[in-house]
Amino acid sequence: MTVAGSTSALAAPVAPAATTDTAAGLREVMFVGNNWDGTADVINSRGDFAKIGRINVIPDKDQRLTEIYLNPIKLIYFLGIRNGPGEGHDQFVDDMYSTPDGTAMVVSRPSFADVVSIDLASGRINWRFPVSGYRSDHMTVSPDGTRVAVSASTSNTVHVLDIRTGKQLGSFKTGDKPHENVFTDGGRYLWNMSIGEVNTALDAPAWDWTKGDRRITVVDATTFKEVRVIDMRARLDAFGRKDLSDAVRPVAFTPDESKLYFQVSFFNGFLEYDLASDKITRAKTLPKNPATSEDRTTWVNDSRHHGMSMNATGDKLCIAGTMDDYATIVDRASLQEGPLVAASKPYWATVSGDGESCVISESGADRVTAIDFATGRKVASVAVGDHPQRVRIAHVASDWTGPAAR
Repeated sequence: MTVAGSTSALAAPVAPAATTDTAAGLREVMFVGNNWDGTADVINSRGDFAKIGRINVIPDKDQRLTEIYLNPIKLIYFLGIRNGPGEGHDQFVDDMYSTPDGTAMVVSRPSFADVVSIDLASGRINWRFPVSGYRSDHMTVSPDGTRVAVSASTSNTVHVLDIRTGKQLGSFKTGDKPHENVFTDGGRYLWNMSIGEVNTALDAPAWDWTKGDRRITVVDATTFKEVRVIDMRARLDAFGRKDLSDAVRPVAFTPDESKLYFQVSFFNGFLEYDLASDKITRAKTLPKNPATSEDRTTWVNDSRHHGMSMNATGDKLCIAGTMDDYATIVDRASLQEGPLVAASKPYWATVSGDGESCVISESGADRVTAIDFATGRKVASVAVGDHPQRVRIAHVASDWTGPAAR
């Protein structure tokens, strides 16, 4: 299989329906990143989704702030993050994964422009990698769990690190403001979606050209050489949707590698892209919430809907209707949505450990909520920290309850 040309790419890994406690003495959990808190909650990955423990992901906060306040350029960007994407708050955690042995959590910290590894037993930092530029963003981990890729927003770069040591294995250039990352084909390729400038008030369609160079960049994950660039602008125009932004946000691949589903800025819905024909084949517009303002400048970071996942069988999508305050399960064959489950600014969607539920982060209510893929109904909800965003399947020691007190 190749990526160059109009071929397919393998789906992103789906959380396996394995037992919660693994043979290696590890427990399957979910990490919930509380962006404004600077903490990450650890919850059960299925069932009641109850909270197990909490991790402070900014134990070095005073040191980092001292460095920032002594550097005028860093301070400008730090305050810009607070007053831009942070909605008046510092962004202390964006994304996180566990190491294969379950001993550490690797976290991207936007306001500190870095990635750190935190020892899950002691709460101490194992290593720190400052990204190029002034802000770190979304990450992804390779299927074997050994490599983590992180977007460096302001330098249009993706860094790929050894998850155990923090050593950079390589990097590559992207479009403007790299965002989502996905490993495909068993880790052979790495996809990056750049979203362009999302913090200006030039949000009317006529000003879309000011948002910058937005594209999907696909690289060989060993050599980091570019193998394909996909400009969705041309594909959207050919599909008859010149009105839609080409800033690709969260994505989901089908298990058979044939299709990519993706959200774009300002759109209450998603699109289907056929990799073999290199064409957008379907678009789904989801209901609007009558209470949602139509003033695009009020939508957070140009999002209307932000967060999607697909179940293991590939027949259901879970969509987070961020600014419309709901989430819904969509039948992939018919694109018919199920019940609209009320949710406060849902910001992400992840498949549960048993594959039966979609777990969304309700950033406006400081909760995570599970929705059953089969019925489309809410099955559980648990309180977490301030402004949860990314939710990821992870592993910790089977007897872990939190870092030791110091």
